[in-house]
Amino acid sequence: MPLPVTDLIYPDANSQMIVALEPAHNIHHSLVLLSRTEEFSGFDEWIYRTASIMTPEERETNMLVMIGLHYATVPDGGYPSFPVYLEHLAGESPLRLRNRILDAYIKIVGDDGTGKDYDEILADVNSYLGFLRRGFGEDQFDPDVEKRAYTYLIDPPAMQQLIVGHLRAMWYKYLAVEWERVRPMLQKSVRAFESADLASMGRQEATEYVIGRPIKEECWQKMLDTAPQVIFVPSAHVGPYTKIFEGRGLIWVIFGARQPVDAGEVVPELSRAELLVRLNALADDSRLNILKLVADQGELRSQDIMNLLDISQSGASRHLQQLTAAGFLTKRPCNGAKCFTLDSDRLNATLQALSSYLSPAMDHASSAR
Repeated sequence: MPLPVTDLIYPDANSQMIVALEPAHNIHHSLVLLSRTEEFSGFDEWIYRTASIMTPEERETNMLVMIGLHYATVPDGGYPSFPVYLEHLAGESPLRLRNRILDAYIKIVGDDGTGKDYDEILADVNSYLGFLRRGFGEDQFDPDVEKRAYTYLIDPPAMQQLIVGHLRAMWYKYLAVEWERVRPMLQKSVRAFESADLASMGRQEATEYVIGRPIKEECWQKMLDTAPQVIFVPSAHVGPYTKIFEGRGLIWVIFGARQPVDAGEVVPELSRAELLVRLNALADDSRLNILKLVADQGELRSQDIMNLLDISQSGASRHLQQLTAAGFLTKRPCNGAKCFTLDSDRLNATLQALSSYLSPAMDHASSAR
């Protein structure tokens, strides 16, 4: 089988901050999103549609591979295509893949003097679950998924076979055609940032410029400041959300495909894509009610919003996550809770963006009358 056409685009590979297509990271993250559809709203419609037609076995395996065995699947470098990355995984040492998971978890648990020995961590399933609880807390992982993951962690060759087989099947059944569909738009997003002088900006300033929102997360700031290179990767599926992760000392930032606000030439596909992400956050009665409530009453705790609108904790969490990621709400910790405030500037900017997008058609309609 001939190798696929290279999709790796680096405008300036020597720069400390670049925007690049990164097909392996792009497609890998879409597979992660397919496992999170019940937790988040606002992803691209392709994610929800594809998740709905996956078989129960595919959904279960995707959850196991992309969540339970996640750190063995994250690309550790740049690859010219997803099939090339699959070949890399197939040729990797099974033990090394297994240890990537454990090393990542050990880093999360921290240097507390316990649980640093692989054999001790994997002594039995209860030891493994106890180790995870120290790092993630009781409510931050799914014991059923991790119990299944454990059976593969103690059998690295079987784990590698499962990972490669699942990723390959998902690529050829669902993602190969979708990648061909979205790749031209993603390439336009990469090229739209080519003229931006990211090197003259600080890490945080450049990141906010590319992703189109302020950075509030302290962990992001630390990772960005210490990485030798930051690679921004536009995604067609992530919606208003952003994801940051590291590998081999580099940082990758997944963001919704867009173009700079000061782009000289407007790319209609990118303007439309970013506008749809924002409008999607407004196209729901519950989310509109939340915005109206916060607009009327000012800063509110999440619990206040739940009580006043009589919505469940899970529903409120999904809606607040999307509204915050889209920039319509800002949040801050307050007395052990999260408090939310309306960002009227973001709302006005969205209305202006809609007006600008429609202005040629509106001008034509006006002149025709």
